Amino acid sequence: MIALADKITKSFGGRVLYAAATLQLNAGERWGLVGPNGAGKTTLLKIIMGKESPDEGTVSFAKDTTVGYLEQETKLAGDKTALAEVVDSATEVKRLQARIREMEERISDPAADIDSPEYQRLLESYGSTQDRFERLGGYEVEARAKQILAGLGFPTEDFDKPAKEFSGGWQMRISLSKLLLRHPDLLLLDEPTNHLDLESVKWLESFLASYDGAVLLVSHDRAFMDACVSHIASLENKRLMTYTGNYSSYLSQREDNLEQLRAKRAKQEKDIQHIETFIERFRYKPTKAKQVQERVRKLEKIKEELVVLPEQSKRVHFSFPAPPRTGDMVVSVEDVSKHYGDNDVYDDVSLTLYRGDHVALVGPNGAGKSTLMKLINGHEEPTSGTVTLGQNVTQAYYAQHQLEELTASNTVMQEMDEAAPGWTSSEERRLLGAFLFHGDDVNKLVDVLSGGEKARLALAKMLVAPDPLLCLDEPTNHLDIDSVDVLERALVEFPGTIVLISHDEHLVRAVANKVVDVRDHKVTLYDGDYDYYEFKRAELEARSAGAEAPAQAAPAAAQARPEDARPKGRNVKTREQRRAEADARNAANRALKAERRRLKEVEGALGPAHARYEELMGLMASEELYNDSARFDKAMKEYESLSKKIPRLEEEWLELTEKIEAGV
Repeated sequence: MIALADKITKSFGGRVLYAAATLQLNAGERWGLVGPNGAGKTTLLKIIMGKESPDEGTVSFAKDTTVGYLEQETKLAGDKTALAEVVDSATEVKRLQARIREMEERISDPAADIDSPEYQRLLESYGSTQDRFERLGGYEVEARAKQILAGLGFPTEDFDKPAKEFSGGWQMRISLSKLLLRHPDLLLLDEPTNHLDLESVKWLESFLASYDGAVLLVSHDRAFMDACVSHIASLENKRLMTYTGNYSSYLSQREDNLEQLRAKRAKQEKDIQHIETFIERFRYKPTKAKQVQERVRKLEKIKEELVVLPEQSKRVHFSFPAPPRTGDMVVSVEDVSKHYGDNDVYDDVSLTLYRGDHVALVGPNGAGKSTLMKLINGHEEPTSGTVTLGQNVTQAYYAQHQLEELTASNTVMQEMDEAAPGWTSSEERRLLGAFLFHGDDVNKLVDVLSGGEKARLALAKMLVAPDPLLCLDEPTNHLDIDSVDVLERALVEFPGTIVLISHDEHLVRAVANKVVDVRDHKVTLYDGDYDYYEFKRAELEARSAGAEAPAQAAPAAAQARPEDARPKGRNVKTREQRRAEADARNAANRALKAERRRLKEVEGALGPAHARYEELMGLMASEELYNDSARFDKAMKEYESLSKKIPRLEEEWLELTEKIEAGV
């Protein structure tokens, strides 16, 4: 055990965040902490770190445990370079190094009595200190610092740049680098992927997946958690529930648990209904007094054990207004070059986007993704070349600075009033509800909103009357998973054109039907989804390494897309790809033929079984049945048989349905 949060209870005002929450963190375990917005995830991290106190419960650590905590916001000052900031953070390594030198002097002292117990203890202490020094990478601190900075996207030439001159996002990376270099026994991370690009997120996934200490992280990035966490701690209905596996496994387990709870609750409700019917029918019959009292006691016991179903996350589906229809061509970038002084970002870039294109801009930080987006939306002018918008095209641009344009003295509803003239209050509340502003939340002042709430409000304002071209630069920063789901659904259904920069791989996979790779002063269009882009990149890297990419590594859809057969313009899938997908669907349908036949049989059996069960429930409320012992025994046997048969059929129906849906 590295740390134990034992029976933690925390409230704010009269609102209980969680009660008796217990979480044990062991070496080698990587925990994802999830829960709805406002459930207290960051608060729990701060309680474990010691920055906040619980109302009840304790937090304890193993002896000599070191803890590192990355907050969502940080600010660096002073004149140290980025590399020096990171190297100097390895305070334990420096302390151990000084301790080792001091012990070496004592060990090599000619006057020391090498046979004394004190000398033997010194040697043991020296060995253990040396082991920890080596485990923390004491002999290669600077090399590891450079490796971490590079992994998080810093170009080599920026290592010697003063840390205070970096933007807030890059300062967060420096803080993360300092934490990773220290290599604490317990790593607490609050939204560590904010401000990272996709390639840096991949590097961090790999780093954390092999971390030998314990990790507890909060993240809205589902793909990131799937790649690196081994356990999930979920804040649900004021309790902390734990699951083994990554985020996708947690969702599956939670749904299975919920189905079991629903089934148990349904059975309890049916039993209650049956018993209450009997009690009401025979309450005043002296001959049935004993049976009535037995059922009253049984009813009380069932009600005591009645399953309480967890509250479901508030989700509102909102159909966003369609944007004005544009011409087929939305943006044309022709022979564009962009230079900042001596910095040559790219030369002779040509790119055309069409109506309905959902384009993800990917590539390493500093390669020019945001610059390309600003050229497209007119916030930057090209050094040479032209950027032309198509007929009837207007554009909206979302980046973190949009949060600063919110009026601090306005309420959430007042901000929406300004963005949606002519809308009714109920229409505005419905849209705000889709972005998780419920009830009195709409009366909050902008000034007191969290970063995530401001981001949701800015996005909601943008989608009130969306422009046909949306340019979104890291829209998921500071959002929780429910908020990202809302945004994802809106973008997937958006009929206009989207240019997206995001470190959230799950969002990119869901939204993008084209990918533009920006790197090495070049801009390359991949006319397919993110899976296709990854396959083509792997193929190119294999070729450059002198090896041929293995055909089996390609997704089936990608194998069906030879370069010369890919269409131009805004078509997303080739004829070969559509044929391959159709063949795959037909094969799946053939494979599931037996399951479909059995599903019809189960559905055919369930209807009569339910009808007979209800008929028996009515019969058992009849005094006539109780007076005929033979009929009563026969009815009870049939009732008990159906009580077992119906749940089995329902479970088989659910399994068959899930299998068929997953196989199509």
